[in-house]
Amino acid sequence: MDYRVYMPAKNRNMDKQIQLRKQQALEYHSKGRPGKIEVVPTKEAKTQRDLSLAYSPGVAEPCKEIFNNKEDVYKYTAKGNLVGVISNGTAVLGLGDIGPEAGKPVMEGKGVLFKIFADIDVFDIEINEKDPEKFVQIVKSLEPTFGGINLEDIKAPECFYIEKALREQMNIPVMHDDQHGTAIISGAALLNALEIQKKKIEKARFVINGAGAAAMACVQIYVALGARYENFTMFDIDGVLHTGRTDLDEVKRKFAVQKSDINLEKAMKDADVFVGLSVRNVVTQEMVKSMAKNPVVFAMANPEPEISYDLATAARKDIIMATGRSDYPNMVNNVLGFPFIFRGALDVRASQINEAMKLAAVKALADLAKTPVPDIVNLAYNQKNMSFGPEYIIPKPLDPRLLATVSPAVAKAAIDSGVAKVKIDDWEAYTIELNKRLGLDNQIMRALGAKARRDPKRIVFAEADNVKVLKAASIVYDEGICYPILLGNEEKIRRIAEENTLDISDLPIIDPHHESTEEKRNLYAEVFFWKRQRKGFNYYESKKVMSDRNHYGCMMVEMGDADGMISGLTRDYAETIRPALQIIGTEEGVKRIAGMYLLLTKKGPLFLGDTTVNFNPTAEELADIAELVAKEVKTFNLTPRIAMLSYSNFGSNNSPEARLVAEATRILKERDRTLIVDGEMQASLPFNKEIMRDNYPFSELVNEDVNTLIFPNLSAGNVAYGLLKEVGGADAIGPILLGLKKPVHVLQLGSSVRSIINMANIAVIDAQLKCKLNTDDAVQRSQWWKGRKGKKDK
Repeated sequence: MDYRVYMPAKNRNMDKQIQLRKQQALEYHSKGRPGKIEVVPTKEAKTQRDLSLAYSPGVAEPCKEIFNNKEDVYKYTAKGNLVGVISNGTAVLGLGDIGPEAGKPVMEGKGVLFKIFADIDVFDIEINEKDPEKFVQIVKSLEPTFGGINLEDIKAPECFYIEKALREQMNIPVMHDDQHGTAIISGAALLNALEIQKKKIEKARFVINGAGAAAMACVQIYVALGARYENFTMFDIDGVLHTGRTDLDEVKRKFAVQKSDINLEKAMKDADVFVGLSVRNVVTQEMVKSMAKNPVVFAMANPEPEISYDLATAARKDIIMATGRSDYPNMVNNVLGFPFIFRGALDVRASQINEAMKLAAVKALADLAKTPVPDIVNLAYNQKNMSFGPEYIIPKPLDPRLLATVSPAVAKAAIDSGVAKVKIDDWEAYTIELNKRLGLDNQIMRALGAKARRDPKRIVFAEADNVKVLKAASIVYDEGICYPILLGNEEKIRRIAEENTLDISDLPIIDPHHESTEEKRNLYAEVFFWKRQRKGFNYYESKKVMSDRNHYGCMMVEMGDADGMISGLTRDYAETIRPALQIIGTEEGVKRIAGMYLLLTKKGPLFLGDTTVNFNPTAEELADIAELVAKEVKTFNLTPRIAMLSYSNFGSNNSPEARLVAEATRILKERDRTLIVDGEMQASLPFNKEIMRDNYPFSELVNEDVNTLIFPNLSAGNVAYGLLKEVGGADAIGPILLGLKKPVHVLQLGSSVRSIINMANIAVIDAQLKCKLNTDDAVQRSQWWKGRKGKKDK
């Protein structure tokens, strides 16, 4: 196999892929603690005193306060931040009526989205009741528990009655997201698409394919935005909605047309907007071609749209297209709406989510798309500078501004429309509070994953005869993160894969010991000898060392036959780094490499260096390490805010170790005056802004959110990261090697599958930044070495 041009088959055997995904999904939901959620106490509950306050007798006091004033339930309990995700399992995803138990994984998943996007707690409740009236009574009785109700996956037409009845009978926000989520997001997209196409919504002619819960919510919100009933032609499974039909409810009759003989093909002619919430492949290119000038097509059937993005855009160059898919521009995704709508509603204790609040969300989303896109979003979607236009009409789900944009708009609308029980006077403070609710950790990992998938690279997995490595390689290939190249004995690797039901049929396996690699091995030995001939290696040793997978893998990266390498799961750290230094070397101007960990904490991401390489650096070397870490932090589209750590605060101890850190800080500031950095300081100081402000007002880190910690030596850094990871509950990604010319990353001994996947993401993004050789360059270089060897042999 030619490793340089290795690319996977575009499509794997579908049966194998489905089986593999099924196994991974089942393992994800069942491994360890079953399910995806747990209840975590928010107060200390360790001592006898804690328990007596949490329960009897102390708990009686808030009970009495709430008895005297029912509204105090928001003061003394979690009700104000608690949403019930409630379903009877009659319309679960694309699975239909599968029952409440089978729908529970979806409801748990919805709860996860509420938490990670808006810091809203959720109890999911699955009710074994299909009678709409009984269902309403059950949910109504739960009002004392929740601050809001998210109805989910309830079939039409029952969902309309249920939501309407609960909104009328309950004094907390109720929303059936399947209806209104799609309506709100597509409404924002529609406003912007029509603006770009220079069309007025009140004059636009609409064709709507589908008349279920989501479609009816969509057309009603389009009317609220200015569209006119007489400009709609709607279709359901029985054909066009016309005035002669007797099966139409009150809302559908408003959209009924006079003629009964209209089909989709006729309706599409000269239409301005097509909205699909139906089934795949019902729209043809000819239909799209027949639409009016500058058409808007929202094909939102999932997983396959009414017409594919490629076919629609090929049919019309003047089209603006949106789908429900993440692999094309303009994805209509409900996660852009429901977390932030409920956040705003809860924060003002709204009694309902009314039309004014929905329209406020629509306009906030539409306006946000017109503002400059943050670097972290461009990073996630592998764009240099996304901007408002035909391929960007709604914000991306990874945009960290959504919470502080949509939620305040919804909260203001609730106050202005008279359904809020709490007023917000300081909107700036509210926005700051919202931004503090969520660190950037989730956004960063989602952004990194998205960026890796948009330009996957060839990554060598040097220890492919390990089941963890094989599992990780299979997953990252399935997810499109990278193109794994497996090193090791082929027979052993395939046996391990078969024993663990892993499909690696599309992945190349290379055995550096096998005769099939002899030519390549000899070439690599020649290059290695040329590099190391005056550094302790003779030609025989150079050939021998190329049978080692770490040396062979590093040479693949050096010669352009791969873009990066991951190793170290079963080997000593130094043993894995050594071949990378010998073969690849350091970046221009870098004197020594360093190791960094990224920790995802509740306070946001923390970058720690040096945690793995340099034992006792000098002040000059410590400044070098800090520069390497700062450079890496910037690749995450974050501004490094650096604390140089010691056991001393700004000269409070005059020991040599403390003076070394102070000197390193001085050198660093002298080299780059734009860096936000200060020290020496104790580890707790940069995270206590009050103490910093009151005692050290001169510091550059006053009121700064520190995200980078530089430790005085390897011992301090390694101990700190280990404690934060194991005791502090931080999710650790690393170690990330800094300063190498090309991407080689070393795993910790015994890393989990998840850690290996995270490292693969890092390796791919590192390769995207560092790989300068294209395939042709690699071919030329390989040929040059072959030619050199040929001359030598002669």
